[in-house]
Amino acid sequence: MRTDHRETVVIAGASGFVGQAICAQLVKRFRVVALTRSLAHARHNKDEAGIEWRLCDMFSLLETEDALKGADYAVYLVHSMLPSSRLKQGSFVDLDLILADNFARAARLHGLRQIIYLGGLIPKGTTLSRHLASRLEVEQSLGSGSTPVTALRAGLIVGPGGSSLKILVSLVHRLPVMFLPPWVNSRMQPVAIQEVVRAVDIVIGEAKYFGASFDIGGPDVLTYRELLQKTVRLLGKRTLMVNVPFLSPGFSKFWVAFFSRSPRSLVGPLVDSLKHDMLAAPNPLLATISVGAMSFEEALRHSLDSKKQLVHSQLDRVRSSDLRVMRAAKRVRSVQRLPLPEGISAAWVAGEYYRWLPRFVWPFLECVVDDKTGRCRFYLGSRRLLLLELAYSHKRSTQDRVLFYITGGLLAKVHDNKKGRLEFREMLNRTCVLAAIHDFTPTLPWYLYNLTQAITHLIVMRSFGRHLARQRG
Repeated sequence: MRTDHRETVVIAGASGFVGQAICAQLVKRFRVVALTRSLAHARHNKDEAGIEWRLCDMFSLLETEDALKGADYAVYLVHSMLPSSRLKQGSFVDLDLILADNFARAARLHGLRQIIYLGGLIPKGTTLSRHLASRLEVEQSLGSGSTPVTALRAGLIVGPGGSSLKILVSLVHRLPVMFLPPWVNSRMQPVAIQEVVRAVDIVIGEAKYFGASFDIGGPDVLTYRELLQKTVRLLGKRTLMVNVPFLSPGFSKFWVAFFSRSPRSLVGPLVDSLKHDMLAAPNPLLATISVGAMSFEEALRHSLDSKKQLVHSQLDRVRSSDLRVMRAAKRVRSVQRLPLPEGISAAWVAGEYYRWLPRFVWPFLECVVDDKTGRCRFYLGSRRLLLLELAYSHKRSTQDRVLFYITGGLLAKVHDNKKGRLEFREMLNRTCVLAAIHDFTPTLPWYLYNLTQAITHLIVMRSFGRHLARQRG
């Protein structure tokens, strides 16, 4: 029986460095439920005072709905730039959209009063990088439901465990010479993790902040060159900085990833965003947190140990453990963004897929659709060899999201506890539909699957996308 009568806050992405700091602050006033997809992290933090850790794979709408039961408010800190399965087909942009849509649907189901979203600063009057455009799409997706969203937009967040700060400090420690591309003259406004936590603590539950976005930043406005120079000085290094005006973005991503020892999947989107000035627009919330706010140098000092290394985080070891588990599981996630012709629904798209597919795969495969049961079966030759079977979920499907479970066939391993599934869902005010496969486990040897079945799936989905595009006429 629950004895804590405080309001409940669910924090999605609680295992990250921002999430852990927010948990530590909000637990003083709220009952905190921290969500993580990491079993290792949940086990490590299970005895943390006042915080309930829940395992949740947010790519699953069902798990997300269960995780938000009993919540009054939610803080959303999730991104998908790091891998979530052994094979990922699709961009982090579309993966992030699915996560946000699942969260918005679950929040609507349980009647949450507010979602607080920490996104990125959005520069005005310029073409956004994919990373920043994705942050804005996530904000729009979270706000597409009935739950009011308060969006906090920040640039570089300075604190121990932060991925951007880790890249910065690693480069300064390892490079006696830095070749600087033109984007080092872009301006930015770093903010200490302490101010981000203050902002969340101020806006949570306050109706005057509902349904609006607020830029947040620290007191310093710096170019990236000045940021590097301050970091070099604080770390006691002697680093020669050489301007290279012709240095390409692709090469910048390569050397940043190589010398910082960070995943290119993380470095690439971040480097793409550096071409913009990332400054916070004045607003009442920014004015409030600016009082007594830490400078960049002060925030960096708080993030370093006595040897001028970043304060050690348990998160790196947890991520290494999660990657080993992920590789051993051999699961596939594939997401493609398809055009959605005007006036039609995801349910129509799913039906059209099964009307179109038998014609596309013939004569190599035979596809049989049973309209009564909603099952679709793929055979090799005269229905003698069943390769794959999909079952329509009447219970979990709606007009704007259609779900099929992968239930059998020689090409699929079927798990009772983690079902593979195919879904079609409308996104971004019905301007597109996402076709996604989650938690599919192939029976083929991994290298053979990558060379055959995985490529075949992409060919089929891209061809279906072209078929949908022709329906617009």
